Amino acid sequence: MPKRILTGTVTGDKNDQTISVSVERRFKHPLLQKTVRKSKTYRAHDENNEFKIGDSVRIIECPPRSKTKRWEVYKGAEA
Repeated sequence: MPKRILTGTVTGDKNDQTISVSVERRFKHPLLQKTVRKSKTYRAHDENNEFKIGDSVRIIECPPRSKTKRWEVYKGAEA
């Protein structure tokens, strides 16, 4: 099964080698047919502390790095 890749915005960079990334998804409500925006925050591994708040990043699934980190910054192609 391929690893998921998500695109989001950095919302926190206070911790060492960790960033918080807010990922927004849009979908149509099944009954009201209105576009709904939902966001979820992921904690991702940032090896060199190179991303700051407001940056757009892509994250990819990885094996657990800590209690809360299951994602890392994807270097394949910049967002």
